[in-house]
Amino acid sequence: MSTAVTASEAPLVPQYTKRDFVSDQTVRWCPGCGDYAILDGVQKVFATLGIPRENFVVVSGIGCSSRLPYYINTFGFHSIHGRAPAVATGIKVTRPELSVWVATGDGDGLSIGGNHLLHAMRRNIDLKILLFNNRIYGLTKGQYSPTSEAGKKTKTSPYGSVDQPMDPIALALASGATFVARAVDVYGDHLRQILTRAAHHRGAVFIEILQNCPIFNDGTFAEVENRQERPEHALELEHGQPLRFGRNRQRGIRLRQNFRPEVVETGEGNTNEEELLRHDETNPALSYLLCQLQQPEFPVPIGVFRAVETESYEAAVHRQIAEAKAARKPGTLDGLLRQGDIWEAAGPRA
Repeated sequence: MSTAVTASEAPLVPQYTKRDFVSDQTVRWCPGCGDYAILDGVQKVFATLGIPRENFVVVSGIGCSSRLPYYINTFGFHSIHGRAPAVATGIKVTRPELSVWVATGDGDGLSIGGNHLLHAMRRNIDLKILLFNNRIYGLTKGQYSPTSEAGKKTKTSPYGSVDQPMDPIALALASGATFVARAVDVYGDHLRQILTRAAHHRGAVFIEILQNCPIFNDGTFAEVENRQERPEHALELEHGQPLRFGRNRQRGIRLRQNFRPEVVETGEGNTNEEELLRHDETNPALSYLLCQLQQPEFPVPIGVFRAVETESYEAAVHRQIAEAKAARKPGTLDGLLRQGDIWEAAGPRA
């Protein structure tokens, strides 16, 4: 007997547009904020994934980035400061069929929420973590954040910050996230490509999104956001391809003998392309080396640093539960209560 599924019996794939993911809430970010571009990218990508709208959950903490759940027409949870990964973990483990996304910022995610973020990535929980990085606390009006550059003058560092900035990509790689990437708010096509790949990945996703805060930290990523300057200051990572950049892709990255990277000119009479480093998303040493490239000596790498497949945390949990059930015979409540060490309390003495 044939068991083929007919067209009429096959599950319907939802046909959405961006409009289906636009909520009825008024978007309240400052004019020119990079969050608008990120919101647009997320809504457009959600519409293409073929996932029922009710199977999305967007969880956030506190900050400008954490308003994201209000503006997307899906289930959402606005949690407390820094705790979005913990709330999202509970949702994903109990409902593994859901597509769970986390919106956080450089302050919310890396300061008070640093420990939660680290362990969500270490456990390889299938969460899509978007960290909006504008190198400032925007919602609380301009204090320096964990990613602010050394010497940054703000309301809480009037003489310049003496802190060394944290590198979100380095943290994600060291924590064991299985998909680590960097995008830029105004690179619409590139951002959507990264989000789409992230949506299909099974495991801990971490995407640092460089964004502008026009009010409290305007122009912090000007060289990589500016369309004219971008080719000279951004290094787009492509798996299996040599590391090249520049207006005519005439510059590249190679390793010296002491394992130190350097920028070289390519083309006739210069360095051969074969000498350039080739990107490999599965090579942890190369991924970490790339995240250390800093301006002004090097361009800013954008794209996917790492992408590997291993069993996710929630899959391991449910596999363990199934194995434990299969190894035991059906029991009773009385048997459960009386297993292991038990004792009876003696009555009152005469």
